[in-house]
Amino acid sequence: MAEHKLGTMDITAQEKTFEGFTSFVAKAMISILVLLVLMAIFII
Repeated sequence: MAEHKLGTMDITAQEKTFEGFTSFVAKAMISILVLLVLMAIFII
C-alpha cells in the first residue's frame, strides 16, 4: 500500500459541499421560524 502523508489530501470539494449544506440549513431554519411566527399571528 502507498504511504499516507498527513495533510496532503485536496478537500476543496468537501469544503464547498459543507458550505452549501450549512447555508441551506441556515436558510431552512429561518424559513421555518418565519412560518411559525406567521402561524402564531394568524391562527391564534
